[in-house]
Amino acid sequence: MGVIMFMDVVVFAGIATVLLMIGFFVGVAIFIVKDQKRHDKKAKVEVGRSQIGLS
Repeated sequence: MGVIMFMDVVVFAGIATVLLMIGFFVGVAIFIVKDQKRHDKKAKVEVGRSQIGLS
């Protein structure tokens, strides 16, 4: 016989919590990638300006 895990409300809540955390971090990563691409395009347009102090 295989190992059978007892599926309780707490187990479902734990799985849901992990999935929500993974979704949150994927969303943050997508935001960072898109924001970095936007800033790269902006930096290419402003070639003559000094990069010191710009974020």
